[in-house]
Amino acid sequence: MGGKCPHRKVKKRRFSHKTARRDKFLVKGDDAIHAELRKPDADLKPSAPDEDLPGMGQFYCLHCDRYFSSVSVRDDHFKTKKHKRRVKQMTGPAPHCQLDAELAAGMGMPDNGPKLMSM
Repeated sequence: MGGKCPHRKVKKRRFSHKTARRDKFLVKGDDAIHAELRKPDADLKPSAPDEDLPGMGQFYCLHCDRYFSSVSVRDDHFKTKKHKRRVKQMTGPAPHCQLDAELAAGMGMPDNGPKLMSM
């Protein structure tokens, strides 16, 4: 009399299919994309066709680091709110990099302030 219900089983934590899918594709960091956007246009070359990428790797969004299967899909992506936010983020100031994180954690060069008296 009392206790747990006998037909109730302990459920294991299930992994989301979205997280598994997100880990499948390697995404460049924001700082790497920002640096790539700052390069002169002469350095940006059209890539050779690659069978492993969607659309043979020809339809690419530089801001979002995504490949698309056709021009129409890529153009639809350019109209989305997610892409517009990303463009605004990348045209602004440079995102944080590893050096900023280390300095914030106190792992960088110590800053003891200016010397007040010299002996």
